[in-house]
Amino acid sequence: MKKLSLLDKVLYVINSLLAVLLLFSYLLPYISPKTLPIFAILSLFVPILLIINIAFFVYWLIKLKKQILTSLLILVIGWFTTTPFYKLTENNSASNSDLKVMSYNVRMFNHWKWKNETNIHTKIKNFIKDKNPDILTIQENMSVPKYNIKFPYKYVKKKYAKGRFGMAIYSKYPIINKGYIEFGAETSNGIIFADIKRNNDTIRVYNLHLQSLSIKPNKENFGEENSQKLIKGLKVNFKKQAYQTALFLTHEKQWRGKKIVCGDFNNTAYSWVYNQISKNKKDAFLEAGKGFGKTFNYFFPMRIDFILTDKSANINHFKTYSEKFSDHFPISTRINWQD
Repeated sequence: MKKLSLLDKVLYVINSLLAVLLLFSYLLPYISPKTLPIFAILSLFVPILLIINIAFFVYWLIKLKKQILTSLLILVIGWFTTTPFYKLTENNSASNSDLKVMSYNVRMFNHWKWKNETNIHTKIKNFIKDKNPDILTIQENMSVPKYNIKFPYKYVKKKYAKGRFGMAIYSKYPIINKGYIEFGAETSNGIIFADIKRNNDTIRVYNLHLQSLSIKPNKENFGEENSQKLIKGLKVNFKKQAYQTALFLTHEKQWRGKKIVCGDFNNTAYSWVYNQISKNKKDAFLEAGKGFGKTFNYFFPMRIDFILTDKSANINHFKTYSEKFSDHFPISTRINWQD
């Protein structure tokens, strides 16, 4: 420190604090939000902490200073203990026998005109038709005739009997069983599932939409005057996510067969929620994806939409699309099982 300029000393103090914060974030997947809800908020900032520490590493490398070791050590620990921030390679070994699965939070097909663009619902429907998935899971669905998507089989669940908002599972293969995991009246989120018959297989498909955090892509959120109110709301919502995750895990244990878990988790891959749900499963992005895997249209990479499978599945392809018809980006994968 003695040989550093005043500016570099200040930068190193900031570097050290953010490196320690990143180190603490590696514990997030193991601490339930019910225990420390304020700590769970840190999961949203892990991508930023990673980017800043990488920037500090490059800065000290250019200056050939030993302070490089601080961020280097923390980044190396993260490389071996956490979910990758960026995937360098991808798997694209798709075959005709693959099951094509897509998940998409369509934000009510722009029903409330949040996006100043015409015919969003038509563009979404044309996009889905072009990509031609075998199974499609939709979050934030609106049960309005002009938004209906043409598939041979479907399970559309409205949150309220007299409402239109809800979720949907569409399939080219017969749905032989279906159901809904109720979260309660205090939330519009939920989980639906469908057992889909494909040849000799029965595959359970879950569609999850966990508690929303009310983060607006076009707002600064944490820099606003009401940021304290936002943080208070986040703490409450993280606790709800923990409760909802427990409901899902209890229900999931009843199914022993082939499985696909899709949806908008409203949390990142560095969270307790993701860690619990992804246990004993394959994450399609980690198996076959490339890049940041950003699924939420925010100013930094946030991967909060997922497709997971049971361990016996082969993930042969994964893609995050860039279409901005919603505040989420659609994701798709190709899967098969070899008995």
